Amino acid sequence: MQIHLVVIDALNLIRRVHAAQPGEPDVSNTARVCCQALGKIIDSSKPTHIVAVFDHHGEDRGWRAELLPHYKEGRKPMPPELLTGMDEIQDAFMTIGIDSLLSDGDEADDLVATLALKVADRGQQVTIVSTDKGYCQLLRPTLRIRDYFQQRWLDSPFIEKEYGVKPEQLPDYWGLAGISSSKIPGIPGIGPKAAVELLSSYPNLEAVLAAEDLPAKWQKKIDGHRETAIASKQVASLKTDLQLGFNLQDIRYQASN
Repeated sequence: MQIHLVVIDALNLIRRVHAAQPGEPDVSNTARVCCQALGKIIDSSKPTHIVAVFDHHGEDRGWRAELLPHYKEGRKPMPPELLTGMDEIQDAFMTIGIDSLLSDGDEADDLVATLALKVADRGQQVTIVSTDKGYCQLLRPTLRIRDYFQQRWLDSPFIEKEYGVKPEQLPDYWGLAGISSSKIPGIPGIGPKAAVELLSSYPNLEAVLAAEDLPAKWQKKIDGHRETAIASKQVASLKTDLQLGFNLQDIRYQASN
């Protein structure tokens, strides 16, 4: 049987829908609009299996904050009405045949990545629905990323146009240039243009750091910041080896009546 697994980056969808609601925020309305969006996604993608993956909401900031203490510091917290309304939203998802999966201590990104690759690397089709370009490091012929809001595929040509590197080089790119919105520092003084230039000459961050023929202008910036660059790459890389406490049969899509 040919499998098509659709993985919904749940909070990516919910928070954008909620923020776009006119007037006073209303969780029931957010749930309704999200379900409408998910219905369109199901109609267009025809999944055999589907799941919505959520971040946990504990105090533990995860392994990334251990590597980079300022990681995602200062980010806008989830609106309180959304936090208390998550059960209602997940129940609404269940009524249209979509189960919810909550990460436990790890970020939802790593759970999505582990599940997606487990299926895609067996030659089955996977679609991740998210606006998060971090997932693009996973791209392969059997794995696609769909930006529902912009109605576009975040594919290899998109990444090469947007960043100037190959999808698999994205963690190296962010290890060099950083991601300011997530407080991932990279190497001070090396921006996107320099990162692209370096990664066009060397295959990855490790090769850049080990190079003995780097021009002095780059060497000077890198010296003293190697550990930060490596930590930045690690934090920008998705884990793909989490233990999954379920199997595909548990998230088989069955249309609700």
